[in-house]
Amino acid sequence: MNIGIDIMGGDYAPEKTIQGAILARKELPENVNLILFGDKNRIENTCRENNYSLNNLKIIHCDTFIEMGEHPIKSLKSKPHSSINMGFKYLSSGQIDGFASAGNTGAMLVGGFYSVKSISGVIRPCISSILPKEKGDFGLLLDVGANADCKPDVLYQFGILGSLFAEHVLGIESPKVALLNLGEEKTKGNLLTQAAYPIMEGSIDYNFIGNIESRDIFEHTCDVVVCDGFTGNIVLKQAEAFYKLIKNRKIQDDYFDRFNYENYGGTPILGLNKTVIIGHGISNEIAIKNMIILTKDVIEANLPEKINQTLN
Repeated sequence: MNIGIDIMGGDYAPEKTIQGAILARKELPENVNLILFGDKNRIENTCRENNYSLNNLKIIHCDTFIEMGEHPIKSLKSKPHSSINMGFKYLSSGQIDGFASAGNTGAMLVGGFYSVKSISGVIRPCISSILPKEKGDFGLLLDVGANADCKPDVLYQFGILGSLFAEHVLGIESPKVALLNLGEEKTKGNLLTQAAYPIMEGSIDYNFIGNIESRDIFEHTCDVVVCDGFTGNIVLKQAEAFYKLIKNRKIQDDYFDRFNYENYGGTPILGLNKTVIIGHGISNEIAIKNMIILTKDVIEANLPEKINQTLN
């Protein structure tokens, strides 16, 4: 297995991304190879300055990189030899099995869509977020930002993508799928959720249990919460804000510690033909390590093929 990492992606690159790759290398099996995409001189200099070993790590030199605030489409076109572009070139040609970056999210979304393409039948690829449950297990929320505006059939398909991810990566048997709404009744919600409910209710592709209110998403009621990307991103940012408030007040709580993004590393773009993982822009070395390990887990789950089999 070959995993590519955009070593220049993230607010603390390349030092933290290199540290994360080295930490991941220590935990990964020997048959997993890590390929670092980035400026070779900066990577080697950072390693020398900090006494990091590059043993068992391969570097693919890239002339430049896409910065966090750059326009995704313009930067992908104007920087063909950037670390993100080169990573997708290797991914689309089969030289790596998965590609991960904590860099420009828009560039990762657009680059993934145009390089490895969407799986046949996927209307809109999406991104998800792990939901720590109060009883110790996990759930999934999607979409959390890739698709601000959705149609009912797109929400229906998010249920398929989320259910497959929950089952084959998170290990949840027969995941319970719910639609995020402002009430539990079938007739509640806006035009989108009202139209999506009857389609999802008749699903034979997943175990739909009905509407769920936002106050219940961290309970054991369901495993997969479906919503449009606008709503999902607000929910995600709200949870991050509460976690920050709790940490700022130096409150120690095992449950709330599970909201730390470092624990999860990143999230796959669900619906692409190859494994593409997006990490948090402020990722430290622990988050980068976990992003790489997640990439390995998604590759091993063969998630794109399972999505393809379900849809086609």
